[in-house]
Amino acid sequence: MYKFTLLLLAAILSGCLRPASEAEKSKLPEPEQVLVEYTHLTPTDFRARLAEAPIAYLPMGTLEWHGEHLPLGSDGLQSFSFMKDLARKVGGIVLPMLYLGPDMMRIEDGKELYGMDVWLSEEKGKMQMPAQQLDGSSYWVPEELFHQIMDHSIKQLARAGFKIIVAHGHGPSTNHVIKHWQEWEQKYGVLVYTCWSWNVRGENDVEASERAGQEGLGIMIDHAASNESSLMLYYYPELVHMEQLSDDSAQWPLAVAGKDPRIYASAEQGQRAVEYQLERMEQVLQQALDSVIAKNSEN
Repeated sequence: MYKFTLLLLAAILSGCLRPASEAEKSKLPEPEQVLVEYTHLTPTDFRARLAEAPIAYLPMGTLEWHGEHLPLGSDGLQSFSFMKDLARKVGGIVLPMLYLGPDMMRIEDGKELYGMDVWLSEEKGKMQMPAQQLDGSSYWVPEELFHQIMDHSIKQLARAGFKIIVAHGHGPSTNHVIKHWQEWEQKYGVLVYTCWSWNVRGENDVEASERAGQEGLGIMIDHAASNESSLMLYYYPELVHMEQLSDDSAQWPLAVAGKDPRIYASAEQGQRAVEYQLERMEQVLQQALDSVIAKNSEN
């Protein structure tokens, strides 16, 4: 019995000390399996990720018409997915999608119309779109209310220990952040960024912005056209239905702004945009982290 016990103990120890097999290595978390969503983290997980990189990512989405071919939640889906990739690359925590947002608004015949409801194309060769309520759009709040939502969100994130806030998504929401980033930085002692290369904290990366514009390598730089359609084809191909757009190239898709998605959109183009912007934003945020570390060392 004593000899059997020693043999059993030796077998257990040898198993514990041997190198991990390839099968066991394959069970280790892949980058895409690393938990970065705020809602999924325990306090222990939260403390670890916050200590590693005190960055909060706020995806600003809408429930808004994005053509007949894209889902109504495209804004939030794109920003949320890109931010998860960015968090796994740089560090930080991704908040849930915010689906309320500001936009242009006017009243016609007693009916509120907003955003793409009242958009009129001015691009050469495209017919003007009559003002109309587009199916499924349900997101609009006055800019004053959106400002309160953002102000309190940033206040709470600063209170939780974040030093860097990245807010991006729906165009008017992102523009609001660009308009007020200095105010929030002064009030709450954080650094505020968007993901547009020409408007990162009000600054302009000329080379990056020109490339994004010319080659379509931005993050949400049109409306349901080639850029957003490409990003959706890359992240959520099962949700994109290009067949629901007319095959007639002379018939412009309703409330789509930018280059024709039927001609220029592809998953490969979406991947190129994501990879380019991940690399660019990694540099931006690493500089921000270095700034935070330097500031903490002075205090």
